[in-house]
Amino acid sequence: MRIDVAPNDRPQPVSGHVFRVDRARGPQWYAKYRLPDGRQVKKRIGPAWTARGRPAAGYFTKRTAEAWLAETLREVRRRERPDAVLTGATVADAAAEWLRWAEHDRACKPSTLTDYRHTARRIVADLGHLRLEEVTPELLERWRATLEGSNRTVIKYLVVTHGIFRRAMKVWGLPRNPAALVERPRVRASDDIDAFSVEEVHALVRAASSEQDSVLYLTAAFTGLRLGELLALRWGDVDYSGEAIRVRRSYNVHGGVGTPKSGKTRSVPMVEDVAQALAALQTRDRLIGDDNLAFPGETGGFQDATALRVRYRRALTMARLRSLRFHDLRHTFGTLAVRKAEVPAVQAWMGHSDIHTTMRYVHHRDHGREARLLADAFRPASAEALDLSA
Repeated sequence: MRIDVAPNDRPQPVSGHVFRVDRARGPQWYAKYRLPDGRQVKKRIGPAWTARGRPAAGYFTKRTAEAWLAETLREVRRRERPDAVLTGATVADAAAEWLRWAEHDRACKPSTLTDYRHTARRIVADLGHLRLEEVTPELLERWRATLEGSNRTVIKYLVVTHGIFRRAMKVWGLPRNPAALVERPRVRASDDIDAFSVEEVHALVRAASSEQDSVLYLTAAFTGLRLGELLALRWGDVDYSGEAIRVRRSYNVHGGVGTPKSGKTRSVPMVEDVAQALAALQTRDRLIGDDNLAFPGETGGFQDATALRVRYRRALTMARLRSLRFHDLRHTFGTLAVRKAEVPAVQAWMGHSDIHTTMRYVHHRDHGREARLLADAFRPASAEALDLSA
């Protein structure tokens, strides 16, 4: 939805005056002043003090109201107020500059840029015609109310808007970021993770429609690779002697091949079941060189991820398993690995940039061993300590 203001482009001298208005809740002081571009601003200063003596805190006399206006006009003349700055740029200009900066200066991944462009397209459609200095927190609050979708979707729009205006502060000298004052909706973080058991993974593998799919499901569940990382995996990344898989790249249908989500190469232990399954798959007649994809499409290129998910859901039905997402195979690895390995190791294997992400799996640990260790700490040093009557 296009959000509009009523701009006036005629240059005017900065001036203003104060006036008192009688309201139901008592008299109020107001100020009206003109900005350099001709726009007039009306603001409530505060309640008027009508009794004798020194004004109570928060109340204004005509003299203190005029002092408030004088300071405001000084800020306008110094271009310290966002509504007084004349940048000559629109929100559309700022969005284009932010996208350029994200691509060339920050070198964001193609998949990230695709997401940014999609989000910025809606922002420009609604706000692109506005001058930067016309955008206020109040206007953005009204715009936020028009956004549809989940709270996470609304937050995505607000985050990108915040980035656009933060960049505009550096490029056009905008003194403040109006998006910084817009409250974001709350999203409840959940540590609940649903994952397969080892037996369920093998049932899924048996129900796969092809040998390649069965190996892919097994590798996903026992290495924790993301779908894009699996689709970009090449035989040269499989280190049989080192019992590891090197995760060097990821495939995204919108952005092509890029680095893994963390931006870093990592190494994941390759358990015997996965090594044997991959070795058997590599005995096929073609597409087994180091530069070939381990899980290619029919012509040797990248698989269609949508078609793969359809086959995955069909295998779930055939195996009579719960309807978990393909991504839950990655969660399966996390819940199984954390039972035997320390959290920092699991973090490195899964490519988490924040250890708090890995900590979600900790409650899947078998705490029996820890309980037995703690039992020694709570055991009294001598039998006499048990005699409470002493």
